[in-house]
Amino acid sequence: QVQLVESGGGLVQAGGSLRLSCAASVRTFSTYAMGWFRQAPGKEREFVGGINWIGKNSIYADSVKGRFTISRDNAKNTVYLQMNSLKPEDTAVYYCSARPYIATMSGDEYDYWGQGTQVTVSS
Repeated sequence: QVQLVESGGGLVQAGGSLRLSCAASVRTFSTYAMGWFRQAPGKEREFVGGINWIGKNSIYADSVKGRFTISRDNAKNTVYLQMNSLKPEDTAVYYCSARPYIATMSGDEYDYWGQGTQVTVSS
C-alpha cells in the first residue's frame, strides 16, 4: 500500500510560481513512477506530467511543457512539481499518483492517489 500526501498548493498571481510536493509512505518508493494530474471544476481529470522510477525520464502535457518541471528525491520519498509562469487556466486541484516503474499519461494506469492540493491562479 502506498500513501501519498500532496502539499504546496495555494493562491498565486498569474506569472508566478509554486512548487508542489508529494510525500510517499512506502519503502520501495524508488520502484514507482510518479504522475501529476489535475482537475478543474466541471472538467475531467487531465494529465500534467510524470517521471519514471529512476528519475531520468519525464513526460509532460503540451499545455505545461516548458513551464512545469517534475523531479524526485528517492532518498526523501518525495516527488516535486515546479510550476512557473502560471496561468489562470492552471487553476485546479492537483493530484499525485503512483504506478510501477514507467510513467504514463493515463490516469487509469495509476494505482495510488493522493488527496489533492488546490492551486488557484488569479489574473
